[in-house]
Amino acid sequence: MRWLLAAFFVAAGIAHLAVPDKLLAMTPAWVPFPSQVILMTGLCEFAGAVALVTRPLRWWAGIALATYSLCVWPANIHHALGAIDIPGLPSSWWYHGPRLAAQPLIIWACLYAAGVIDWPFRRRPD
Repeated sequence: MRWLLAAFFVAAGIAHLAVPDKLLAMTPAWVPFPSQVILMTGLCEFAGAVALVTRPLRWWAGIALATYSLCVWPANIHHALGAIDIPGLPSSWWYHGPRLAAQPLIIWACLYAAGVIDWPFRRRPD
């Protein structure tokens, strides 16, 4: 799960750096310095992905990536409710509904993969 999440966050980081204009379109107006925030969040996704698969940093990476995933949720909500059309992304609720519902699962997966929580599966001792 750690490696899958790391790949997910690397892909998201690439998107932040490669097509920031698409992400800028879904960024709520109240976000200050949106272009810089998109650049920094892309870099943070890379750093979090590397840290998630690095044992001494794993726990902190889980906390950071879960917090990050919670903080970007408003942009996802804004994208869904604002009827913002972004080329290359579906604009129907068949896309937005599962994406919004998946955010708590991503938060949980970050915490679980990093060993921050073990719910609902108890871990065996290493």
